[in-house]
Amino acid sequence: MSPRHERPVALITGAGKRVGAVIARTLHAAGYDLALHYRHSAAEAELLASSLERQRAGSAFTVQGELANIDGLPELVQRVLSRFGRLDALINNASAFYPTPVGSATPAQWNDLFASNAQAPFFLAQAALPALREARGAIVNLVDIYAERPLAHHPLYCMAKAALAAMTRSLALDLGPDVRVNGVAPGAVMWPSDGKPYDDQQAMLARTPLQRAGSPEDVAGAVLWLLRDAPFVTGQIIRIDGGRTLSV
Repeated sequence: MSPRHERPVALITGAGKRVGAVIARTLHAAGYDLALHYRHSAAEAELLASSLERQRAGSAFTVQGELANIDGLPELVQRVLSRFGRLDALINNASAFYPTPVGSATPAQWNDLFASNAQAPFFLAQAALPALREARGAIVNLVDIYAERPLAHHPLYCMAKAALAAMTRSLALDLGPDVRVNGVAPGAVMWPSDGKPYDDQQAMLARTPLQRAGSPEDVAGAVLWLLRDAPFVTGQIIRIDGGRTLSV
């Protein structure tokens, strides 16, 4: 392990693009140094790391890893500790999302969706626990409002996110007082890369009290607040949904 780093360090999974990249930029601007995990998005992750390094030398590096490989998760944490000598925050952001209609869902889809959305966050938290305890750090899990209000034709994804929500509360109970564990549950923030029908998007936003989609920055701001500004908050899942879950 390298000498203990002076600035707080966060490991963000799925940090190469989309919401994960915005979380990375937000935490970096707030003074965190970062380990940027990616699975396939090497070019995006390296570009992000280079941008952050230009802003503050020695502040970011990338770590590639297949999160479904449980045996490789301790090595992922060790690489962060070898670089920085500490780990203050774990943000479980990486996620698979696609429909699995009842009648055609497969065991392979079950394994894939549960691996990224529930299994990996748990075992990565377990691997990071000694370092997080030493730092009196925090975990933030990216859950989803669909964990409590299911999305049609996505039962496996919804079930996996519900497991992540239960994990968030369970770990908060078990890891206190040394480590705080919370979740952020976005609503309509960033449409899936394969898109949803425009009419469906507009109908969804019409049911949202704030009458608009959120932004990745809204999610990233909540993550930063939970890590830095909420020392008496644990076991909570904050909905970043513009009030959408208030409507029937």
